[in-house]
Amino acid sequence: QVRLVESGGDLVQAGGSLRLSCTASGIVFRLAIMGWYRQAPGKQRELVASITSVRSTNYADSVKGRFTISRDNRENTVTLQIDRLKPEDPDVYYCNLVPALSDSWGQGTQVTVSS
Repeated sequence: QVRLVESGGDLVQAGGSLRLSCTASGIVFRLAIMGWYRQAPGKQRELVASITSVRSTNYADSVKGRFTISRDNRENTVTLQIDRLKPEDPDVYYCNLVPALSDSWGQGTQVTVSS
C-alpha cells in the first residue's frame, strides 16, 4: 500500500521561505517520478514541480526560480524548498507520483502567507 506523508507547512510572511518534506512508502521510490502538487480552495489540484529518478526537474511557470524540488533515495523523501513566498502561493501542498496515483493522496500540508 502506497503511503505519502507531507509535512513542513506553516504560516510565513510574504517574501519568506519554507521547506516542505514528503516521505513515501509502499513504492520503489528510487525509480519513481515524484511531484509536488498544490490545491487552492475551489480550484483543481495542479502539479508545480517534479523530479525524475535521475534528478531531472521540471517546474510550473508560476513557480520557476522560486521553488526547488529535491529527493533523497536513501530516506525515501522528496523535498520542496519554497523561496520568496507570494500571496498567491498559499495552498495545501501534496506529494504524489507523476502521474499521480489517484487513491494515494496524503493529507497534504498547509502553506499560509501573511502580508
